[in-house]
Amino acid sequence: MNSPALTYGSDASGVICAYRFDSSGRVLSLDSGEAEAWLAGNAADAGGGFLWLHVNLSHSSCEKWLKRHAGLSSLFHETLHEGTRSTRIEYVDDSLIAVINDVLFDFAYDASDISTLYLHVGPQLVVSARSKPLRSVDRLRAAVKRGLVLESPVDLLVHLLRDQADVLTQIVRDIADKVDGVEDRLLANRPERNRASLGAWRRLLVRLQRLMAPEPAALFRLLNRPPEWVPERDLLDLRQSTEEFSTVLQETASLQERIKLLQEEIASQVNEQTNRSLFVLTVVSVLVLPINIISGLFGMNVGGIPLAGAGDGFWDVVAIVATFTLLAAWFAFRERD
Repeated sequence: MNSPALTYGSDASGVICAYRFDSSGRVLSLDSGEAEAWLAGNAADAGGGFLWLHVNLSHSSCEKWLKRHAGLSSLFHETLHEGTRSTRIEYVDDSLIAVINDVLFDFAYDASDISTLYLHVGPQLVVSARSKPLRSVDRLRAAVKRGLVLESPVDLLVHLLRDQADVLTQIVRDIADKVDGVEDRLLANRPERNRASLGAWRRLLVRLQRLMAPEPAALFRLLNRPPEWVPERDLLDLRQSTEEFSTVLQETASLQERIKLLQEEIASQVNEQTNRSLFVLTVVSVLVLPINIISGLFGMNVGGIPLAGAGDGFWDVVAIVATFTLLAAWFAFRERD
């Protein structure tokens, strides 16, 4: 039997979806063959607008198809294989190359559930490439299917940044709700037993802030020297989306500080409980010390043991032991007070 080829959610060319936005506001869904025809022809003669290609880098034919038909900048193909994953937007070869980190579609509040989306934004073509299903770009795809009209390629980039900021905001809110529960239990003298969850949330927030915060230098250069084909309205939207993203990152930093303070408070409570346990053990050891010493002395099998022949010798020894035990207890609790 001939098994079907694995496409990993895309077609045989690695294209997950393709949408053509024309100048009249219509959105047309294309397959890879129709996208090839659009790329091979003159986009202006085909009604203007622009084309959005969303491809799957996990497909073995994806990069070959892009090199053969899309005509993208060589720096974009180099970016796909570089190790740096910080979020940034750069202006290269009359196009925008963006690297955006996003959470996986089945995000489970784990620091490893973060992957990268690569974008090549030109005057008439937008290419987004990812290796794993990501939440923000899938939300944008669903919005386009519901009838969302994107006026320009930069408008698509702005919507994607806003969706990413919304996803990050939701993550921060969910973690903040969980942190509120931990804090309420702490104030009610019921400290959190599973302290590892706080550390996991803090590591997640640190990684989200490190990967998703846009590089300020590249963004500053872009906003001051934008491409000529980018309208002023899109630049204002891009600046506004980056400001919204900065606000979310500030909330992330404040939530990290809250988690840090909670960890310190829980650690201090644990240390206090440990000190109390050690004090109890110390007091018990001090109290049994006279008993052990006297019983050791009277337990020696030698001659001359005092009170050996006395009729009330046992009670005399008990009185001596009780006296020394009370003195030891008074000394121990006096030092504590």
